[in-house]
Amino acid sequence: MEFGFVFFLLLLAIIYLFASIKIVRQGFQYTIEYFGRFTQVAKPGFNFYPAFFYRVGRKVNMMEQVLDIPGQEIITKDNAMISTDGVVFFQVLDAPKAAYEVNDLYNAILNLVTTNLRTVMGSMDLDETLSKRDEINGRLLTVIDDATTPWGIKITRVEIKDIRPPQDIINAMARQMKAEREKRANILDAEGARASEILRSEGEKQGQILQAEGRREAAFRDAEAREREAQAEAKATEMVSQAIAGGNAQAINYFVAQEYVKALEKFATSPNAKTILFPVEATQLIGTLGGIGEIAKEALRDNDIITPPAPARKKPGPFE
Repeated sequence: MEFGFVFFLLLLAIIYLFASIKIVRQGFQYTIEYFGRFTQVAKPGFNFYPAFFYRVGRKVNMMEQVLDIPGQEIITKDNAMISTDGVVFFQVLDAPKAAYEVNDLYNAILNLVTTNLRTVMGSMDLDETLSKRDEINGRLLTVIDDATTPWGIKITRVEIKDIRPPQDIINAMARQMKAEREKRANILDAEGARASEILRSEGEKQGQILQAEGRREAAFRDAEAREREAQAEAKATEMVSQAIAGGNAQAINYFVAQEYVKALEKFATSPNAKTILFPVEATQLIGTLGGIGEIAKEALRDNDIITPPAPARKKPGPFE
């Protein structure tokens, strides 16, 4: 009988010891209550607290957690209805505050994020809500983190997952984008045409300048050629005049022959002339050419022997 009672007491002691041992997993902290009052936090690992006097109050997850924000309808500043959802990343830093400062921590965070999301996005236009997600995330993070500090948690990130405007607004935005792209395309086409016209005009201008320079150069060459031709003609006329003054009658035949040949050349090259009849004798042309030959011979003799000019004959007076 005594052996059975001792065995029973030993069994109760073993059960009591096992009930007093608290094994806390990594990433969690347990709040320990003494007759319902918080006393301390049990860290991960082996912990011993006498049973019936101490008990585990809350098991708090100390790892970073993710909380989904369900989709909701929000009216923007310009009265556009949009649907949005997101996620919140948070981590418990103080287990007692997270356990005893707020009831239902997850529900509290969810409602806090929802109300602030409506406040932040409702103060912005539709275009701003679509283009300033980073600003929305930053404002939500600041506001929610400040509000949850007394709860012993840290809001690490707030991200907007999706923003869905109504279908009619989406269609209007698509038309607007199409019109904007067409406008840009038309502007680019106009600029291209303008640049093309400018380049074409510049090319024509350069071409006209080069043509003008070519004509100027040609005119200069023509004038120079005419000047040299005139100088040669003047020289020939001077030589002939000197020959005539020296008493050489063949110089006149030279001029007559020259003009005669030029006249024949004009008749021969005339586009309207089919048949040309010249009432002249061949002996006259031969004689004229012979006169030219005599002039050439006399010019060669004059180069060898310089003959003084004959004295001018004095005109007789009325009494001589």
